[in-house]
Amino acid sequence: MTKLRVVILDIDGTLLLSNDAHARAFVEAGKSLGLSADIRSIRPLIGKGGDKLIPEAFGFDAESEPGKKLQKAKDRMFRSYAGSLQPAPGARELLMRLRADGIKLVVATSAGKDDVTFLLDQARVRDLIEGTTSSDDADSSKPDPDIVQAALRKSGEDARAAIMIGDTPYDVEAALRADVHVITVRCGGFWSDADFRGSLSTFNDPGDILAHYEILSAASTLQSKSQLKVPQ
Repeated sequence: MTKLRVVILDIDGTLLLSNDAHARAFVEAGKSLGLSADIRSIRPLIGKGGDKLIPEAFGFDAESEPGKKLQKAKDRMFRSYAGSLQPAPGARELLMRLRADGIKLVVATSAGKDDVTFLLDQARVRDLIEGTTSSDDADSSKPDPDIVQAALRKSGEDARAAIMIGDTPYDVEAALRADVHVITVRCGGFWSDADFRGSLSTFNDPGDILAHYEILSAASTLQSKSQLKVPQ
């Protein structure tokens, strides 16, 4: 039986209610560059890094000149929404409880390194995070496991002592491919519980996880990825 020693955290949609803002920023950035951009095709891709989203949504490589221009315009547009971004309910309270219990908190996000501090500040949790990994630390973004594996290396812990908290199917796939148990939150929007197949359990938001805090300890002791049941 392995005790929980590290929680790996996504930011967007998990700690910060920012997924819709990312989608809008890509649409507006695309339009500013004369590109066809449809929110209905972009919103389901939020949670992937730009290395995957840009080719899928716009049809060219993220490292191409158009791709770099689009990403720069998108980042500028997203930051213009900063004043409207809100932390996910209970995010700070959950992280404070985890820290009080001696659990390491490491971020694993598809966002770029330059954006991580900004996002954590908006989520009002930067002072609680012990380590961060971003798309700059990985060859490939979620749903590939690279970022989760990088977060594990930074934590110095084994996958058996870790749980990831995320809000998209891409978080679930990345965690499972890194052999890390994962639980999910609905506050990222868009996805249904059925989309979180492989998640041990799904909660409304970080505050809901805190209300069922014993789930985290129980999940870390599982030897298989069977579903946990949330107490009613």
